[in-house]
Amino acid sequence: MFGSKKNNLQDSERSLISETVSIDGTVNSSGAIDIAGLIKGPVFSKEIVIKETGSISGSVEADRIEIHGHIDGKIAAQNVIIGSTGVVKGDIEFSNNLRTEDGADIEGYIKKTDSVKGITTDFLFSKNKEDKKHKKNHKPDTNGHKKEPEVSV
Repeated sequence: MFGSKKNNLQDSERSLISETVSIDGTVNSSGAIDIAGLIKGPVFSKEIVIKETGSISGSVEADRIEIHGHIDGKIAAQNVIIGSTGVVKGDIEFSNNLRTEDGADIEGYIKKTDSVKGITTDFLFSKNKEDKKHKKNHKPDTNGHKKEPEVSV
């Protein structure tokens, strides 16, 4: 069933983190993510949609982000849309467009820049080898804490 398909990542695929899912760690995706659950940690994706029930506690980096839920962290994107139910507690950095609907709640600085780091599929593989080795083996960092695993969707 699964063996017949090729292991190619395609940007057109969407992933869903449902209301019943909670992730504690880094989330990477080369496509789009719809978030209805909870993420504690940074999120890197081409496109992110935070549903009304969705929440992120951590920084977000994407080409496009649409917020109808909550985010507590810095946003870096080309295009940002904050819906009427969206709540942002953190700075917003964008390069193309920022749109807010009536009722959107923003607590932080907003800055338009010439360019925000482009998100490509290469970011999934951009970490240095030492960092990958520590994450793979879940070795403790210098403070004796166990590093959180990365989740790729």
